[in-house]
Amino acid sequence: MTGVDPLIIGLVALSAVLHVAWNVRLKTAGDPLRAATVGMLAASLAIVPIGVGAWWLSGMPALPMAGIALGLVSGTVEAAYFILLSAAYRRGDLSVVYPIARGTAPLLAVAVGVGILGERLGVAGTLGVVAQLAGFLVLQQPWRALQGHRGVDPAIAFALATGVSIATYTALDRVGTRLIDPLPYAAILWVTTSVVLVGWVRLVARDGGGLFSGGRDEARRAAVGGWLTLGAYVLILVALSVAPLSGVAPLRESATVVAAAWGSVRLGEAVTGRETARRIGASALIVAGALLLAMGG
Repeated sequence: MTGVDPLIIGLVALSAVLHVAWNVRLKTAGDPLRAATVGMLAASLAIVPIGVGAWWLSGMPALPMAGIALGLVSGTVEAAYFILLSAAYRRGDLSVVYPIARGTAPLLAVAVGVGILGERLGVAGTLGVVAQLAGFLVLQQPWRALQGHRGVDPAIAFALATGVSIATYTALDRVGTRLIDPLPYAAILWVTTSVVLVGWVRLVARDGGGLFSGGRDEARRAAVGGWLTLGAYVLILVALSVAPLSGVAPLRESATVVAAAWGSVRLGEAVTGRETARRIGASALIVAGALLLAMGG
């Protein structure tokens, strides 16, 4: 993190705020899945001309089939991410679901590196794993299920599955954006995600309602949310173009604390000050773990 320009910090911080704002809109939507679908459609209408323009300005180079294929697969995985995230938000709180979903991906990367690739963690990386696991435990409180206070929370399972999808499409995108310029690649990804989500809503949704079944105001909120997440994505691209991933990724994880605070306080998910402190503190542990993993993983 040493030497990261303050401008980059500002860009990533703004990206984190925009991403939380998008997730707040999903959580508070009448139907998170339809809101995600409308949002991604709106974002597609914006990113496609941008991606085509960037491709044209760069001399219209041939797009390698491997890069196109990665964009299609990543877009499909991202559609799965929205399906899982929507299911988690229907069942759980923003201040719990968001930190777990965002914090799972770094732990998965470590698990693959250590368990499959034979990598070794340094001291900072080991402390990062411990901090993230502690944050998850404090946030989820699995011991309460053993004490009979509540059963296994399905929102947690969906949040963890969401984290798996984040780790998957992130790995795909790291390769894909090396084969195709990020903006045309994003256009391929966004359109694919939109098509898959529309198909899912049309074919699987039980009530048979349309994409705008929540009304014009709901659709407008969802569209604005899609533009917010697109803005967050573009800001991250700008930051990555001038700063290393190791400096950008941990800063981006700061969004988990913002989401925990917003959900606990503004959405009233935490009924006491102690509960608010627990959720925000657990999220801070998860962010600290991500930072340590980036420094010494």
